[in-house]
Amino acid sequence: MKDVEVLPENYSEQLHRKIGKNVKRIRREFNISQLKLSEALGYKSVSPISSAEIYYNKIHFNVEQLSKIAYVLDVDICEFFKEI
Repeated sequence: MKDVEVLPENYSEQLHRKIGKNVKRIRREFNISQLKLSEALGYKSVSPISSAEIYYNKIHFNVEQLSKIAYVLDVDICEFFKEI
């Protein structure tokens, strides 16, 4: 078993940034705007998507959002965790 104390101090921040970049990359590959994705997820503005894609003010995607995005884009949720 590994000890979480050896993880870098900014591990969570790095993970959230990687996920946001992957969501953005995949969204763009499908030529889907932030607005279209926001609407598909039931948001009234692009703010939740745009903020989470760049980890603005520590806003990030949660598991429920990621599962919905994966469904809408028809990709495996694991794609969001891959190294770019």
